[in-house]
Amino acid sequence: MSWEAVIGLEVHVQLRTESKMFCRCPNLFGAPPNTLVCPVCLGYPGTLPVPNRHAVELAAMLALALGCALHERSIFARKNYFYPDLPKGYQISQFDRPLAEHGSLPLASGTPIRIHRLHLEEDAGKLLHEAPGGHSLPGTSLIDFNRCGVPLVEIVSEPDLRSAEDAQEYLQTLHRVLLYTGASDGNMEEGSLRCDANVSLRPAGAERLGTKAEVKNLNSFRNVARAIDYEIERQRLVLESGERVVQETRSFDAAEGVTRTLRSKEEAHDYRYFPEPDLPALVLAGERIAALRAELPELPWDRRERFVVEYGLSPADARELTSVRELADYFERGVALQPADRKAPKAMANWVANELRRELKERRTEISEALPVERLAALVQMVESGELSSSAAKEVFTAIWSSGEEPAVAADRLGLRQVSDTAQIHSWIDEVLEASPAQVTQYRAGKVQVLGYLVGQVMKRSGGRAQPSSVQDALRARLGPPAA
Repeated sequence: MSWEAVIGLEVHVQLRTESKMFCRCPNLFGAPPNTLVCPVCLGYPGTLPVPNRHAVELAAMLALALGCALHERSIFARKNYFYPDLPKGYQISQFDRPLAEHGSLPLASGTPIRIHRLHLEEDAGKLLHEAPGGHSLPGTSLIDFNRCGVPLVEIVSEPDLRSAEDAQEYLQTLHRVLLYTGASDGNMEEGSLRCDANVSLRPAGAERLGTKAEVKNLNSFRNVARAIDYEIERQRLVLESGERVVQETRSFDAAEGVTRTLRSKEEAHDYRYFPEPDLPALVLAGERIAALRAELPELPWDRRERFVVEYGLSPADARELTSVRELADYFERGVALQPADRKAPKAMANWVANELRRELKERRTEISEALPVERLAALVQMVESGELSSSAAKEVFTAIWSSGEEPAVAADRLGLRQVSDTAQIHSWIDEVLEASPAQVTQYRAGKVQVLGYLVGQVMKRSGGRAQPSSVQDALRARLGPPAA
């Protein structure tokens, strides 16, 4: 039987605030364990939560970016369960009246993935199964409560995804939205972005959904795809053996690439949701929603499409440049700095997407510390005008990153400017033709591909400083037309 995978993702996003969701403890990663806590986030009797206004606005802006219907009135609820990292014995979340619903996130193919809901909640603490220094603790776990109360949004997709690749792209696209809006740093290694995947199989063409398994706490784009691929294959083997898939929660072992049973799947009634008695309804005024909508930046998919239309870039190049908002900003500033009659957006795109990103990666630095865009724009223009060859420009690029020189100064210091002097080029050509009589004979006899060899020899004698097009034209003129 042919099977179809049905996948939905639940993504938890830590919001980029200075303090926690319901208290004033700092929202920081990496502090010493249990130092960013207070009676409110530890759930001491008699304490009262106060919502973080900035967290609410970041969540609302994210909902608008995803095209959700943002409700002016939503309700906080208590989600009751017992776990060691949850000191209150309940989590403040939202249930039947969430902040936003019914959005959409487009993939690069144009396929829209529907968003079921987006709601606000607080994070739980973190269980550690190793002591500091990596020492094992058999039968023991440590608890760090610093993360308790950190503001979260949970974004739940509809089961519209059909492959691990689509799920990975959905998550990467969502990650771009987080960075574009500034709602979160989206750092999966630090737990700012965590993903649960609901996976089921059904016969191809069927309408009814199969029994799903939920894979929890996937912490990288690659592991999301790996876990889903494994789960699809596991369920296929279960179904084709005549057995039934069990609805359960599973964990993913990244080292072995397998999912394992964690616990039976909870239902909503297991959490005994009820409205949070210590918090009134969350009300967003219509004028504030309008102001947040006006503050939205150009979103990645809109910017990607504009780069294709306005700058003539390929969809792949546009996607690469818009993957990071700061990178797209850098590119556009570079294009704006080029002379109006000689703009070269494609050339600038190639330098930013390839050389600039490679240098940033090798130097392990951020775009804010990159080569000033004015220097890169000047370097691109030197290549476009024929003053520098592409290979020489790469050498100049590396030099000016460290030296702080202008490209023209570095090119002169390194002796890399291309030579357009006709007399000098003819002198090099004379030397090459004298040293290559066999190739000259072959060219004149009709073997025109030999011209490439001769051009290469002239470029070698010039130290790469001769203009290849000038060399080629001069060689053709000197050698005459080849035999037909």
